[in-house]
Amino acid sequence: MLPEDAEMMVESPPADASAEEAPPAAVLEEAPAEAPAAPAQVTEAAPAEDAGPPDKKDWYIVKVQSGREDTIKDAIIRKVKIEQLEDCFGQIIVPVEKETVIVNGKRKVRTRKLYPGYIFTQVEFNDRILYLFRETSGVGDFVGAGPNRVPTPMPRHEVEKMLIKQLPTEQAREQVGKVVIGFDKGDRVRVRDGTFAGMEGEVKEIMEPRDAKEAPRVRVELTIFGRPVPVEVEVWQVELP
Repeated sequence: MLPEDAEMMVESPPADASAEEAPPAAVLEEAPAEAPAAPAQVTEAAPAEDAGPPDKKDWYIVKVQSGREDTIKDAIIRKVKIEQLEDCFGQIIVPVEKETVIVNGKRKVRTRKLYPGYIFTQVEFNDRILYLFRETSGVGDFVGAGPNRVPTPMPRHEVEKMLIKQLPTEQAREQVGKVVIGFDKGDRVRVRDGTFAGMEGEVKEIMEPRDAKEAPRVRVELTIFGRPVPVEVEVWQVELP
């Protein structure tokens, strides 16, 4: 789901979990006084694992005042800290891209916003988060939200594409690296997006990208007009049937 006037392009950091170790339980067996003491036998209780509550954060699109995306982003981050809502808040991104322009005969690289008037945020949607955003100057509302209607989170594949292109390489790898390719060479998959959407074929190759910010690509052999045709698509564009 993308803003109506824009076309979408792409785990949030896991919640902190503190594991408490149970103190080891020792059992000591003693021999009779007349005999030498037998070696102590110690058994340790397995450490108790506390994985913490499940992460309920999803990515949403928020309508904001155009031209103020960055200042609104900073204001929301400050308010999250003031209201101590870090547990419900993950990330907030203003998607941008770099473009090369010629100014006075010189080549310059500048940054432009991909979706003016929108920000993308990862939150656990609840009344406190909704109130925080709505009470921030310049914020409209969550896209898809309405009276007695909660907004729909962004589809997973759109989140992956955005994170790959917007986050620094290592952070993108950490977040999108959680993108698990659920199929392998030789598996039959269905194309779910693009020109060949709905068609099924066999995975011939999974190709790692040359640029770390790009998604892996998959070569799939489809049958078109009765003939096998190899096509290349991004990994998020196919799924197991």
